Amino acid sequence: MKQMKRKTQERLILRGIWGFATETRLVSLAEVSGMCRNIKTLFNFDPPVTAEEIQNASLQFVRKISGFTKPSKANEAAFLAAVHEIAKVSARFIHSLETSAPPKNREEEAAKAKARAAANGYLR
Repeated sequence: MKQMKRKTQERLILRGIWGFATETRLVSLAEVSGMCRNIKTLFNFDPPVTAEEIQNASLQFVRKISGFTKPSKANEAAFLAAVHEIAKVSARFIHSLETSAPPKNREEEAAKAKARAAANGYLR
């Protein structure tokens, strides 16, 4: 049951991947190693999202849809180009969004997420 909840939760998290970046860059494979993490909502926070957070969210999105944690040499260029393009599109998207809601506090939202994870049995 936990596995099913986790898979459903991952699908829902994918809906909130868009963010912005003031700059984007291609990264080396050394920088993209590691396992996929959940993609977090990045819009309407104080302090605003950083370029690094946008790059990380773009990387996680490409990992998720490709199924690669680390692409093969044959797919490396396409993988990194996709991360770069998604970060650029995300930046344009987030800059076009408007809200009248006050910015959310990062620490408060992180505490709420941790409490939800603990309540659902995802934390030990």
